[in-house]
Amino acid sequence: MDLQFLIQGVIIGFSIAAPVGPIGVLCIRRTLASGRLSGLVSGLGAASADAIYGCIAGFGLTFISSFLVAQGTLLRWVGGLFLIYLGITTFLSRPANQKQPDQRTSLLQAYFSTLLLTLTNPMTILSFVAIFASLGLAERGNDQFISVIIFVLGVFTGSALWWLFLSEAVNAFRKKFNLEALKWVNRISGAIIVIFGLLALFNLL
Repeated sequence: MDLQFLIQGVIIGFSIAAPVGPIGVLCIRRTLASGRLSGLVSGLGAASADAIYGCIAGFGLTFISSFLVAQGTLLRWVGGLFLIYLGITTFLSRPANQKQPDQRTSLLQAYFSTLLLTLTNPMTILSFVAIFASLGLAERGNDQFISVIIFVLGVFTGSALWWLFLSEAVNAFRKKFNLEALKWVNRISGAIIVIFGLLALFNLL
């Protein structure tokens, strides 16, 4: 049943997003600094990347997936260095006590930064290939296209629900953070993100 694939996609999407990694740290930090919408949009960037890789795996775009997997080492270097860059800029950034002068640009930057960061992990494709195989999606013949679309939509929805929950939960405590506390949030978040980046590069060595 297609409804079954939708529900399974929601559960898997929520489970993939829930572990707190560098994207989670960014979401928490941006929610505290700029509000729930900034944190949610950051999470949606990661969810979009998962959906893109899910479509590539599900539709059997072997040329694209093979190319990305073959370039996995290079993309991981890019991702690790990007994490270090984000960590340093976060560590050095100053919390603003006024609204952002261009919120639209800020939200676009929040979305695309996490989108690109998540796309630097092409091994996600192999994870989705294994998931599709275990669910029997590859054996559905003419129904595969619709089933993959429904499943990937479920993955995106489940991931989005986690980011909505996280941004709302963190935003509830936002008013308790003054400028001095936000400075320490930036420093701690920046340091954690740099550590994630260094660990990614260390694993490549």
